[in-house]
Amino acid sequence: MALTDFFRINLPYGLKRNEADEWFAFNRERMPLGWNSTDNHESFSNDSPYSKFPVYTTYRGLSEDKILKVFNDPDLILRDDDGKIRSIYLYKDRTNPQSDPKYWNEYLEKIKFLSKFESVSHKI
Repeated sequence: MALTDFFRINLPYGLKRNEADEWFAFNRERMPLGWNSTDNHESFSNDSPYSKFPVYTTYRGLSEDKILKVFNDPDLILRDDDGKIRSIYLYKDRTNPQSDPKYWNEYLEKIKFLSKFESVSHKI
């Protein structure tokens, strides 16, 4: 799938957590949001892809228990070998809101849920 439109470039497909409990939102090509090229693509099998860039954020109160209340489909959750959530996905191929408008509400409910979490201040 190519980065061909606003949805695939700028709207989240999911979030990935690193070992420091920081998250970054990624687009359909598993690139940071807004990236319109896959030229600098980094492997998602790494713990912290794109760690050289300021894309990771810690969110106060974003816990696995809270995630599981909204992301209740196990196919939307990727866990590591220890069972800890590493990635969450906002939709599957068959529930892509761009492909079928009936899935927009489900997608936007996940966005609303995530939008309530405040970032923890970082020192520059």
